[in-house]
Amino acid sequence: MVELTRAEVIRRRLAAQLLSVRGLASAGDVVRSFGAVQAQDYAGAKWALGQRVRSATDASVEREMAEGRFIRTHVLRPTWHFVAPEDVRWMLALTGPRVSRVIGRYNVEFDLSERTLSRGVDAMARALEGGKHLTREELAAALERARLGPAKGMRLVRQVMTAELSAVICSGARRGKQFTYALLDERVPAAPPLDRDESLARLARAYFASHGPATQQDFAWWSGLTISDARQAVGLVGHELAHATFEGRDVWFADAPLRRAKPVAHLLPNYDEFFIGHKDRTAIGGRTKGVGLITGGDGSVVNVITVNGELVGGWKRGAAPGDVNLRITAKVTAAERALIAAQVRRFAAFHGR
Repeated sequence: MVELTRAEVIRRRLAAQLLSVRGLASAGDVVRSFGAVQAQDYAGAKWALGQRVRSATDASVEREMAEGRFIRTHVLRPTWHFVAPEDVRWMLALTGPRVSRVIGRYNVEFDLSERTLSRGVDAMARALEGGKHLTREELAAALERARLGPAKGMRLVRQVMTAELSAVICSGARRGKQFTYALLDERVPAAPPLDRDESLARLARAYFASHGPATQQDFAWWSGLTISDARQAVGLVGHELAHATFEGRDVWFADAPLRRAKPVAHLLPNYDEFFIGHKDRTAIGGRTKGVGLITGGDGSVVNVITVNGELVGGWKRGAAPGDVNLRITAKVTAAERALIAAQVRRFAAFHGR
């Protein structure tokens, strides 16, 4: 079996992630090709999509979400993801029950019984009927009118998440800077259900095509599924993928020719799929002698600068949209600094500056 070098793994991941090849036509196309894109940091997630689109601005990505070209909801793991409308239902059916069990362990702490949660889902659904898009505070008012106890803080968060995981509500169009929720059935076209094997195969196919070379453990981490489910999924689609080893571990990826890539730099947001989609992120840490920037023990990571797919530092958003502050921690050449500077200009242009 072929053993991949670290350079080959990085080059293949850059291409699969649309970071070293021509981007797609729209943000919705990127979401669809990835299967799901982590999106709890909304501003960063929009920039993650924008970098993979041939021509995009913050406003154009925002417009696509407002129009329902992609949906923001809790799926895969207990966090927000962007998902294509046609994939929301089967993906929730596959991964939602496991996420519900994870967050359900804490419901007693917030005095949330199954009956209270179910009544809350019904109350929110009634409030949203007729194409309404309501903020979380407006949903809280609907819960309090239903006399379900205080609807605030983490208690409210759990109730809204339950409605999302139940495939009842999802993201609506933003109202100014406020997020809204809408009824999933009014926002997303109906779609026939998939059986479990078909869902596992579809999710694995999207993951390894957009994140490979990757291991079964990487897929289990990204999908929120068990390692047993991950093995089953690879068994279903492995014959469609290239199979090799990297540092002694089996990896799978889309079988595409490895073309010579031009030097590239990127300002990646803190939860970018290039690294957050892998349980083991060490492949890209050679120049910084580690990957602490993207493996925060509390789950938090920072925005990072990469050159040819390897970490070289971090960055923060400035006070004004499109402004950035850079902190380069690895040795970079003058040519690499020029590539980073070009990405700073691209980030400013994305924000209309």
